[in-house]
Amino acid sequence: MTEAQRLFIGGEWVQPDGGHYEVIDPADESVVGLAPEASRAQVEEAARAAAEAFGAWSRTRPEERAAILDRAADIIQREFEPWAALAQAETGAPAGIARGMQVGVGVARFRRYAKGALEPVERGLPPQVTEAGPMGKASVLGALEVRQPVGVVTCITSYNNPWANPAGKVAPALAMGNTVVVKPAPQDPLSVFKMAGALAEAGVPAGVVNVVSGQSVEVGEAAVDSPYVDMVSFTGSTGVGQRIAEVCGRTMKRQLMELGGKGAAIVLEDADLDAAVMGIGTTFSFYSGQICTAPTRVIVHRSVYGQLVEKLTGYLGFMKVGAPGERGTVVGPVISAAHRDRVESYIELGRKEGARIAYGGERPVVGDGRGFYVAPTLLVDCTNDMRVVREEIFGPVVVVVPFDGGEDEAVELANDSDFGLLSYVWSGDSARAFRVARRLRAGGVGVNTIGRNMEAPFGGFKRSGVGRDVGSYALHAYSEMQSIVWSG
Repeated sequence: MTEAQRLFIGGEWVQPDGGHYEVIDPADESVVGLAPEASRAQVEEAARAAAEAFGAWSRTRPEERAAILDRAADIIQREFEPWAALAQAETGAPAGIARGMQVGVGVARFRRYAKGALEPVERGLPPQVTEAGPMGKASVLGALEVRQPVGVVTCITSYNNPWANPAGKVAPALAMGNTVVVKPAPQDPLSVFKMAGALAEAGVPAGVVNVVSGQSVEVGEAAVDSPYVDMVSFTGSTGVGQRIAEVCGRTMKRQLMELGGKGAAIVLEDADLDAAVMGIGTTFSFYSGQICTAPTRVIVHRSVYGQLVEKLTGYLGFMKVGAPGERGTVVGPVISAAHRDRVESYIELGRKEGARIAYGGERPVVGDGRGFYVAPTLLVDCTNDMRVVREEIFGPVVVVVPFDGGEDEAVELANDSDFGLLSYVWSGDSARAFRVARRLRAGGVGVNTIGRNMEAPFGGFKRSGVGRDVGSYALHAYSEMQSIVWSG
């Protein structure tokens, strides 16, 4: 009998008012487990519990918060193997991704913010001498900048990584003294309940962490519009983010939004094409392209266009599409049948718009034919006005747009987008690459790399989001700035 997961509200495991729904393994369509369907009243109860716990938690010593986060990391590490297996079953991620990029990153983020809890939250400012006047006698005014916790934070997380994404919200929020209501993606919420269990075992007080889930839109809406909630941290599509922002605006709730991306990868004529192909190829292998930071939109100089397409096509030939547990699998399934159909519809749209399919385009058959697999697909001979170039596909699909001019044209094409999360530049001339990077309207730019420095601020320009997190920037994101001024 498949275990039925309960909600986590106010430190208690609670039966859901709406019953349960099946969580499906994208690799073989089997049932992974039964997730709880919360009611609006239960979400409100979770937000109220977080509000009631905030006062005491926000006043705990930083060392106490750090110890709890460290213990939670220890517990996740202790349960690493079964929880990585669960993450793999929920998401369809290959074993290496489930272990290293999901649960492994979750552990690392709890460790990082255990240290983050101890970072200074006060900074003295230079004193200001004021002359006597209408406001009073002459004085020397001291000032202190203090970062205070925001309050109750609703964390709405994405389906592509049920460990790293929630840990990147919950850990810094708790480190700063906030309390949280976590609403995981409906496709893979079970891992997030394991995280809550680890925090409870680590000694987090009742009400500080609450997890509510459900397929109904009402669950997310309640977690956003509750009067007990002070801030919403959301990772997901731009469309949903815009609707959340509208609700937050009514009561001036704080927001942290990591939204869609259509990463431009500029490949200049002097680039190391093998290095560029290795970087661009990660779109196919990481989460089957279900990652907003992927270099999905290649803008390549005409002089090396043919070579790059040839190399990318050859690279794809070695990418095994298969079941996540099979040896050698590089590309697993996408999250659901609906999303598979959506990605395939974009591939067909690209064909109709005039793009040429250089590789892929057909639905692969894995094992007995079950599972939600999409072939890694390369669309070439694209132009910037095509929908497949302008819209986020969120699957293992790369589009290639040639350009004939110099840097100005490449930058213009890259910036001609509603998105601006991460972009990339490949060039053999580092000074030139940095010059181009500074002109890109993106929150981050990789120069000859797809790697990320995990202390650097992360977030987007334009419709790719609001705010910055990662490293100490996440601690800042989950805090309010207060000024204390005194006369000396």
